[in-house]
Amino acid sequence: MDDLLIRGGHVIDGTGAPGFDADVSIGAGRIVAVERRSARTARRVIDARGLVVTPGLIDIHTHSDFTLPLNPRAESKIRQGVTLEVVGNCGFSLAPALPDRVGMLREYLAASAPSLPFGESSFTDYVRSFPPTSVNVILQVGHNTLRLMTAGMENRPLTSAEQAAMEALLAEALAAGAWGLSSGLFTAPGCYADSAEILALARVLRRHGAAYSSHIRDEADHVSDAVREAIAVAEVTGVHVQIAHLKLSGVDNWGGARRLLGEVAAARARGLAVDCDAYPYDTATNPLRNLLPRWVVEDGIPAMLERLGRAGTRTRIRADIARHGLTNFGRIPSWDVVRVAISPQQPRDAGRTLGEIARRRRVDPLDAVCDFLLADRGATRILITSMSEQDVHEITATPWVTVGSDANALATSGVTSQGKPHPRSYGTHARLLGAFVRVLGLLSLPAAVHKTTGASAAALGLGDRGMLREGSWADVAVFDPARISDLATYDDPHQYAVGVSTVIVNGEVVVDGGDHTGALHGRVLRRPPAPQVVDRRQLL
Repeated sequence: MDDLLIRGGHVIDGTGAPGFDADVSIGAGRIVAVERRSARTARRVIDARGLVVTPGLIDIHTHSDFTLPLNPRAESKIRQGVTLEVVGNCGFSLAPALPDRVGMLREYLAASAPSLPFGESSFTDYVRSFPPTSVNVILQVGHNTLRLMTAGMENRPLTSAEQAAMEALLAEALAAGAWGLSSGLFTAPGCYADSAEILALARVLRRHGAAYSSHIRDEADHVSDAVREAIAVAEVTGVHVQIAHLKLSGVDNWGGARRLLGEVAAARARGLAVDCDAYPYDTATNPLRNLLPRWVVEDGIPAMLERLGRAGTRTRIRADIARHGLTNFGRIPSWDVVRVAISPQQPRDAGRTLGEIARRRRVDPLDAVCDFLLADRGATRILITSMSEQDVHEITATPWVTVGSDANALATSGVTSQGKPHPRSYGTHARLLGAFVRVLGLLSLPAAVHKTTGASAAALGLGDRGMLREGSWADVAVFDPARISDLATYDDPHQYAVGVSTVIVNGEVVVDGGDHTGALHGRVLRRPPAPQVVDRRQLL
């Protein structure tokens, strides 16, 4: 007798093929059969008539390592059908944290992980102590974190000893099971690394059969150059490269989606192991300080705060922004497209734009920005509407572009319910399967499911997740295709998606009848110690 039988649903198996009516049998954590009108018996039968049954969704780019220790139930994600989150992205990871650098890491990540306690930890200890969660988790080690541990926030090339130390820390993380390395070349200290530094680390990845994901060096005026830099890592070293949240920021770059996608498509056509992901929103989120010229944060947060108090610094910032736009985001119409998401010291301003705040205070908008950063000691987090809806639609509608929320797992109550964060924490996957399929008609439902299941599994090199087939791990989502929707908005972001009735993780029911059972059946998926060879053509 099997453990579970999902009977009468319309199966969309994650391969991109059209759906079909079938029963799905689950036993010992695995899918044991996908059959039309199955005669198998099970301890529990789930009635899926009128519903769609898919593989559990894969959120391939997230920052839930900042919240899962505080919110292990991962409500905002699993209620959308997400069963696997890839964390440690954009060059940010909570480990390794060396004894004399813990304070620096805590200060550096304050705008991203304001409530999370920090302590000394090797990556081995970090993996070992990662808490039980409702979702499966893939951990990456961050390049920015490694650089903090070796050279701090200094804007200079590494010494040979520092480079060797960084490579040793990376090797230790990979040996502990880290899936790979992520970079955040858009901001300090990652932006201080040249291509040679990244290639040296990529060769370590190659020896371990690990992967590389990158928040590329620029997503605005120099985005094509930045994409080519990421592609070169795959070309030179042979490692798999994931380009994170592909976008075109800044009004000067709007309308360029087809050309940008063509750069990535050409690399893939040459046989390079390159993938990319995107989220279905025209608004990004970041620490407010990252919008300023990169020299502002040289030598760390205390040095930045001292600079921001000087009138001469503000004059120089204003001139740099007038010439080049915002760092990584380009030119924006005004500061009215930048709103406060989380402010530790000024929580009443969450949801207000910096243009509005400047008018209320009767100051220049840049002075309001600098004053806000000073009050929050650099820990302000913002939302910025910097993309065109047309580009977002074109990128999201591309079948081979995978889906990453770039967001944390949150909840509508408790410590992770603070502020007004990006609604993508609650809505990315429901928005894709709902509005982008049912309302906008940009994708068929099988194509949309494939992007966030089979295609994502292939990009990660996972041969036993992301598809409903015999022998695969039983990560399963059941939802109403006519109802699945995101409800979260920028003004009211803490709202769960609707339409998902059942979510199964490793064969255990975690969402039952739309309610979270409290079960924590997720696992940390460790990178295999030997290189894993997956035939991507067979998976797709």
